[in-house]
Amino acid sequence: MAKRYCRYSVLLILLLSVACSPAADRSAPLGPSSSEPQTRTDTKATPATPPLPSSEPAAPAERRVTLAAAGDVLIHRTIYEDARTRLNYDFRPVFETVRPYLEEADVTFANQESITGGTALGLSDYPAFNSPFETADALRDAGVDIVSMANNHTLDRGERAVHQAIRHWKRLGIEYAGASENEADRKRLRIVERNGLKLAFVAWTYGTNGISRPPGKPYLVHLLEQERAFRQEIAEAKKQADAVVASLHFGTEYARLPSEQQRKWARLAAAAGADVILGHHPHVLQPPEWIDNGNGGRTLVAYSLGNFLAAQKRPAPYVRIGGILKAELRKPSGASGGKAAVTVGGVRFLPTYIRFQAWRGYRVIPLSQASEAELPGVRGIREEIAAHMRRWMPELLVD
Repeated sequence: MAKRYCRYSVLLILLLSVACSPAADRSAPLGPSSSEPQTRTDTKATPATPPLPSSEPAAPAERRVTLAAAGDVLIHRTIYEDARTRLNYDFRPVFETVRPYLEEADVTFANQESITGGTALGLSDYPAFNSPFETADALRDAGVDIVSMANNHTLDRGERAVHQAIRHWKRLGIEYAGASENEADRKRLRIVERNGLKLAFVAWTYGTNGISRPPGKPYLVHLLEQERAFRQEIAEAKKQADAVVASLHFGTEYARLPSEQQRKWARLAAAAGADVILGHHPHVLQPPEWIDNGNGGRTLVAYSLGNFLAAQKRPAPYVRIGGILKAELRKPSGASGGKAAVTVGGVRFLPTYIRFQAWRGYRVIPLSQASEAELPGVRGIREEIAAHMRRWMPELLVD
């Protein structure tokens, strides 16, 4: 500005010398001269979003958490032999292709079906599984935040394997549900917090293949036994968290539709306060649906998410097709306390395929990437899987 006025007249030199001196007040904004148009160029002072009229108050902002869930991780012998390296095991390449889909969620869950007791106990598969620690390492590397340990194989290799697995999950910083190392651990509510929302995870299994829990140690694996205790645990979790995610290991193996027992436990969980129910055990996909929670809301239930990683061939191709379920949990920012409603929406499903040939080269890939050569009729299979998963949820987005 001062330089512009200096061009008008030598007579103004004295005045300008005062204005340009260090003593001048430069903290005040310099405005245009009276001869310049009064056009505002300072856009920073203009609100980015005009205020709504008083008759239309702005909706409260929401806190949101995206949840991803994968199905059974069941490490058969051919899988861990395929992952063997010179010194140990490396399962990371198995999940590399689907890693971005797991990592992008705020919270990612998986059902670790085979106990990860480590090589010191001796590795084994069906009928009594024990998997390398490196299985857990690879899941963490792929973006998994919490696993369920409650399934029919939890006690396959005894109490020591359970403790070994829990210690390793702890070393990795991965939360676990469905099994506990002692009574205090059994009473500890598993909560994962993201974006200001607390998600409580609870998990149970229908049984343990006839293997009894050690006397006085019912905490080792959480069983679906007493309906009253089941409901109370979910209700208590709902009081302490914004939402409850229940993992239920139940149903009939290889059945593509849920049994009445599955529906019964799902209804009990929903009525007790579960917002999302994640089902496992059939090893094949069962269609998800919304069920009434009896409190004016609805619960998302996925009866079975199928095999995420396993070495099974029958019934083909369904035991090789699993998936990643995603949902968004939302709660108004102004709401407080566990009683404020959390809504579940934005549900979508990515079908996955377990690629291998001659029991080697295991990789989990999106079903859309499977070729006609490795899965004859893949286009029709993809369409059939999409229709199957939309059976009770026509609006479900299937990728």
